[in-house]
Amino acid sequence: MPENAARLLSADDPPPVRVLRPEGRSDFVLTADHAGRAIPKRLGTLGLPDSELARHIAWDIGVAGVTERLSEALDAAAVLQTYSRLVIDCNRQPGLATSIPIVSELTLIPGNDNLSEEERDARRREVFQPYHDRIERLLERRGSQGRRTLLIAMHSFTPVFKGVLRQVEIGILYNRDARLPHILLDLLRHEGDLNVGDNEPYAVGDLSDYTVPVHGERRGLPHVEIEIRQDLIADAAGQTAWAARLARLLPEADARLRESGI
Repeated sequence: MPENAARLLSADDPPPVRVLRPEGRSDFVLTADHAGRAIPKRLGTLGLPDSELARHIAWDIGVAGVTERLSEALDAAAVLQTYSRLVIDCNRQPGLATSIPIVSELTLIPGNDNLSEEERDARRREVFQPYHDRIERLLERRGSQGRRTLLIAMHSFTPVFKGVLRQVEIGILYNRDARLPHILLDLLRHEGDLNVGDNEPYAVGDLSDYTVPVHGERRGLPHVEIEIRQDLIADAAGQTAWAARLARLLPEADARLRESGI
């Protein structure tokens, strides 16, 4: 930390990262950039009522529960962010306007307006960086041990965005490397009961994402970003069902990937 820099997190605040099964036997490593919705005590509520902080603008609803269950089912390492994406978005390059948004969907975020560079840097240094440093250390250690790794970036999306209903139930997102995504798309379509999006409702890009470009593409790791519609995983039953489905399909996708020599 720079000398005399003001701290953002206090002793009463939770750590910014949760790590599950760091020594898990699976080749899969799971990340959840928007798993939590905590806000540092020094930031209050960012000027928002509780009703807004419970919405999708603050976190990826249901994704923590799915990721926790999937980690257990696969015996896979998982890294989850604790703090709300409104504090700083851990899936955006720091410095972009979307990194610390002033408006999210149609909601003004008063606590993000007119921030100083010192305030922005504190959020990056104490929330964003520890999360990505932990992912990097995990991947570095696995690499030094000669372990094979597939990166699975877990997300969820709102069923209604700016008044528009979304029919897609699960989206498979990717950019430069479509190897694993295309296999998973095929498997999901063959389930027969899903509306599957190919780079829907979003697509991975250097300005719209951080985890996949930095930890997946740059390292040359097979990877995929998975988006599940939030109404399907809003409760424990939905989270359990989706974790079980992915725990069945991801190893099958990996087996096909291995057959192709990857």
